Amino acid sequence: MTHATNETCTDELPGAVGATCLYVVYDPAARVCSMAAAGHPPPVLVRPGGKAEVVDLAVGPPLGLGSLPFEATEVAVPEGSVLALFTDGLIESRDQDVDARLDELKAVLGRPGASLESMCDAVLDTLHSRPTSDDVALLMARTRGLDDGQVAEWELNSDPAVVAVTRRQVDDQLSAWGLEEATFTTELVVSELVTNAIRYGSGPIRLRLVKDRSLICEVSDGSTTAPHLRRARLHDEGGRGLFLVARLTERWGTRYTPTGKIIWAEQSLGA
Repeated sequence: MTHATNETCTDELPGAVGATCLYVVYDPAARVCSMAAAGHPPPVLVRPGGKAEVVDLAVGPPLGLGSLPFEATEVAVPEGSVLALFTDGLIESRDQDVDARLDELKAVLGRPGASLESMCDAVLDTLHSRPTSDDVALLMARTRGLDDGQVAEWELNSDPAVVAVTRRQVDDQLSAWGLEEATFTTELVVSELVTNAIRYGSGPIRLRLVKDRSLICEVSDGSTTAPHLRRARLHDEGGRGLFLVARLTERWGTRYTPTGKIIWAEQSLGA
């Protein structure tokens, strides 16, 4: 699956050691954004009709300045929405309070028919027509969704015998997508991730394949324990599968959810 992941961070906090950060993951299949903030202003969401609102986000302490866990918030985001991510320099002013500046920001972002570039220009022209002492960063992203035909999902039993059956189902799906050349790598990825979930995770176990500009395999389970990449020694019986996944795919990683985790691996589909 294609993940749009956006981060905006400041380098320093005046008088303190630490940094603020906003982390956003967008799932174009489910059309849901998961986001967490560490001392950072929440983003503004502009829905397709033009309604702009500040996302109600639980903001944790800045990175390096607290030990509290960070709470992720999930927000349903219709296709064609716009997310505006920004540093606090955009909305802080000596002449106006933050709420008034946010109202100005929402009014500008809610103007209909604007491109992302023109929206950025309009925001900066309105809120920062004069030079300021604070740095300003503004990132705009427009969401899109994936068609049902681009996503295949299976719920799996916690039984090692299910791995072989799952490989065959994956092969059939790749053939339906015309991606037979990706069969070998995808079989290896599916076998490793599903086997790990059965051995070390907990139910429910789900497999999802997403075809877009790349091919992404996701395996989710109910455990928060993530696998670690290691190089197996000569006589080790295990420890090579995840290493092979990392070598054969473009990238892989772990994404935590309210009920467990997702291990994903992404393959390039070429030009």
